[in-house]
Amino acid sequence: MDKEFSNIRIVDIAKMAGVSVGTVDRVIHNRGRVSEENRKKVQAILEMVHYQPNLMARSLASKKQYHFVAIIPSFTQGEYWEAISEGIDKVAAEMETYNITITKLFFDQYNNKTFDDITRNLLDEKVDGVLIATLFTDSVIRLSQELDRNEIPYVYVDSNIEGQHQLAYFGTESYDAGVIAARLLTDRLSPTSDILMARIVHSGKNDSNQGKNRRDGFCHYLKEVGFSGKLHEVELKISDSVYNFAKLNEIFELNPGIKGAVIFNSTCYILGNYLKAREMQAVKLVGYDLIERNTQLLSEGVITALIAQRPERQGYEGIKSLCNYLLFKQKSEKVNLMPIDILLRENLKYYLNNKL
Repeated sequence: MDKEFSNIRIVDIAKMAGVSVGTVDRVIHNRGRVSEENRKKVQAILEMVHYQPNLMARSLASKKQYHFVAIIPSFTQGEYWEAISEGIDKVAAEMETYNITITKLFFDQYNNKTFDDITRNLLDEKVDGVLIATLFTDSVIRLSQELDRNEIPYVYVDSNIEGQHQLAYFGTESYDAGVIAARLLTDRLSPTSDILMARIVHSGKNDSNQGKNRRDGFCHYLKEVGFSGKLHEVELKISDSVYNFAKLNEIFELNPGIKGAVIFNSTCYILGNYLKAREMQAVKLVGYDLIERNTQLLSEGVITALIAQRPERQGYEGIKSLCNYLLFKQKSEKVNLMPIDILLRENLKYYLNNKL
């Protein structure tokens, strides 16, 4: 709530809207009959003052316990998903006194079977709401349908899946992020240069939902602008530098026209470390996410640009929307797009000092 309105009362809202206190109460709690005209008047004032009901009072009065589950990839320190987890931890600390607990379940982001394994018995215990990282489309849809049958609200982060009944999505538009990557590269290349697209090998049948959407946006932009160079693809492994160097040696030796490269997830450092070791300064590299290994290579000029998406805020807002819905019956917008931030060597330090 803005400082100007920090002490706003229901009686003040009623005066500002020109309605009775009872009308304001009925709108806030979505009960009783209110004319559409008065509802709009009250809602406009509520939005203007960023009014929030007294969460603690209602939660403590009800004595109800809420249990949320956050399903996200496992991570090591400094990786992308650590920031999502930190956002969840932040809102968990804020909500602890409101009878809310959050359990995190972790899966391997390169193996969709691990997602299925940890969610198979999800509803054996009481669950009131679920946050889902939507890496594996088929698996996430199956889980979503089960949650629908049990009338349990769920929120998506990382990338959206249309046609489902998620309460809300918090993240970027993955397709647009792919378009931006293509534009960042082609603006720095001749129209006849070749581009290398790298992907991390996944176990199981599902690739990352977000990675596929980014790739689609990337390729569409190249087609739209009449890019006449060749596209080359290479599969890399997340923790096998010897294998990766051998594959990259082969593809660059066979295709000396490669002057641009992209990878559609946070592992841009894999390509970056190779280009640095081989002193291939002429190859422009674009990737995603502001993890430490990427930002170091960006600051050194090895990575040309990074596209960031504020993961901590995704985790925070995702859980917060579940809280607001279950405690207040307040729905978020179904699609809540995070900013797509473009980071260059020249503006990196300013962003790191001010990122949300």
